Amino acid sequence: MSADVRAAAARVVAAVIGGLSLNQVLQQKLNGVSERDRALLQQLSYGTLRQSPRLEAILNQLLDKPLRNKDRDLQGLLMCGLYQLDSTRVPDHAAVAATVGATRALKKHWAKGMINAVLRRYLREREQLTQALDEAAAASHPAWLFQAICTQWPAAAADIIDANNHQPPMTVRINCGQTSRENYLRRLKNHGIAAKAGSLGEHALQLQAPIDVCDLPDFSTGSVSVQDEAAQMAASLLNAAAGERILDACAAPGGKACHILELQPELAELIAMDIDKLRLQKVSENLQRLGLRSTLIVGDAANPPAALQGASFDRILVDAPCSASGVIRRHPDVKLLRRKSDIAPLAHQQLRILHGLWPLLKPGGTLLYATCSILNEENSEVVQRFLCEQDDAQLSDIEMANSEAVSSGRQLLPSHGGGDGLFYARLIKAR
Repeated sequence: MSADVRAAAARVVAAVIGGLSLNQVLQQKLNGVSERDRALLQQLSYGTLRQSPRLEAILNQLLDKPLRNKDRDLQGLLMCGLYQLDSTRVPDHAAVAATVGATRALKKHWAKGMINAVLRRYLREREQLTQALDEAAAASHPAWLFQAICTQWPAAAADIIDANNHQPPMTVRINCGQTSRENYLRRLKNHGIAAKAGSLGEHALQLQAPIDVCDLPDFSTGSVSVQDEAAQMAASLLNAAAGERILDACAAPGGKACHILELQPELAELIAMDIDKLRLQKVSENLQRLGLRSTLIVGDAANPPAALQGASFDRILVDAPCSASGVIRRHPDVKLLRRKSDIAPLAHQQLRILHGLWPLLKPGGTLLYATCSILNEENSEVVQRFLCEQDDAQLSDIEMANSEAVSSGRQLLPSHGGGDGLFYARLIKAR
């Protein structure tokens, strides 16, 4: 029933407000609703969280006093209701009725009148309530991030914010060992799936509309993988050669490692390492589906495990943990969970990882540093600090279409209908 779906979405939003990640809670809730309702649950959860700063600010105007923590599910329900009234095709009366009805599934019948009154007041006063929002809330961004985007990317700020507030396109990567982009485009067309070639990666295809991965021709046999076009640039920029030893130091869930192996099947070895044993299992599953082989190691890149002591690699990929400020549209819970105070510790961790891995790189070798962040503190500033502290590290120029030159690398910015926001810097170890 629709009320149950809205109650499930309310619980998802409430859990994120309470500090859990969307990935932690959504899958469990998806398993608890019928298959036909899963798309609606995803839409309500993702859509509400993408607009959460704005919806919270509106709700603060509508409520006489904040809801108690034990009624966080009602806050989630009200935010989902406001999202439906603003951003879906559900008629207003139906959206209000279904949201009020969800109080039964939440076992909070007493809240029916309050939910009804709040949503109907919003419909009456929508224009005034919206005009009262500050600039950041109106843009559906937390104030600290809104200011950072406007300060660091003034010319592109409007486009970045617009991209962050919309569902990203579904982009796939062709396995060049099995097929070509042109052949796979024809296969998609024969299956009635509209797609076009990507503008960055030579193996990227952007689907006109998202579909279940199982509906992609030959997905199960490894002809194609889902990967954003900006992320596909990592393997190309690393440019591994036959006979080389490669370390993917923060490998989970394995998309970049698999792409490296697809582009260069004659490597001497590729080691995929990640600090999270459970997430490393996802790397194993992707390798198995694609028919690829790699050595998997659980380890901390900032303090490499004993298994890597004395090892020497021709190339190292560092897809460093970061704020995820460049992939907010895919992880909208970042808007609620990330804080300005998180950025400095993340930058410190990123620098530790670079120093931890550098001894494993051969003289003359290449280290590719990547983040899914658009914040300078995690990107060019980290690289610049590392270059100042590591005498034998040299910055290598990168040529990449549609990217912005920054002091120590290249920045791809998220764009509506385009790729995610990723940063890349290529470092060479002096001989």
